[in-house]
Amino acid sequence: MRRKKTGIIGIIITIIILVALVFLSNLKLENLSYIENAFSTIVMPIQTGYTYLKNKVTGNTNFFTNMDNLKTENEKLKQENSELEKSLRELEIIKAENETLKEYVGLKEKYTDYKTVPAYIISKDISNYSKIFVINAGKKDGIDTEMTVISDHGLIGYVISVTENTANVQTIIDSSSAVTAKMSTTEDSIICRGSLEDGMLKATYIPTSADISEGDMVETSGMGGIYPKGITIGRIESIENTKNVLDRYAWIKPAVDFDKVQTVLVITN
Repeated sequence: MRRKKTGIIGIIITIIILVALVFLSNLKLENLSYIENAFSTIVMPIQTGYTYLKNKVTGNTNFFTNMDNLKTENEKLKQENSELEKSLRELEIIKAENETLKEYVGLKEKYTDYKTVPAYIISKDISNYSKIFVINAGKKDGIDTEMTVISDHGLIGYVISVTENTANVQTIIDSSSAVTAKMSTTEDSIICRGSLEDGMLKATYIPTSADISEGDMVETSGMGGIYPKGITIGRIESIENTKNVLDRYAWIKPAVDFDKVQTVLVITN
């Protein structure tokens, strides 16, 4: 019985193999292409998805690598920029020091008749009524009160108080300042006072016989006990005539730009 069953199974397997061979031998080429296409339809989306994921991961890796490179480059550029800024500041300091030295030399050469001490302005106390400068020279430098202070362009003012290392200078544009002066076209004396007009001087006590014109230069007269003679004060900008000729006055534009001046000389003799 067992032999019969084995024989029957062998026969069945043989028949299946023969049927498969006959099927394959009779299968047309286009049918094979159809099966292949069906297989491709199933497999291709999977393969495409795999390729996309692979490219995505590779792209992200490159992105982060590029980000790291950009960060390193940025830090390097920041460092270089910081070094350049530092060098630029150092050059600006050297330039400013050279300009200061040039001004000192120019002042010294211009006012050779006077014994002077160079200084520069370290603070400006400027309000509507008061215009005081603080300079970096004091008693240790031979500075004392009532000493005249000048710049390359003309008169600044005079020392009103002094410490060991600094001095306060009342400028001629201070509202409480008054300078005895004379005009370039006449020897007549006038008084130049600080005013509430921004940076302007008011000339008063102009003699009735004085022939003055706009553009005339005004300088110290040497009278009054503080300022030496012949230091430039400024230029007449306008003349205001009044009903009473004794009350006429003029506006003077100072020769010194008090907003920009930095370097001064103190006349010590």
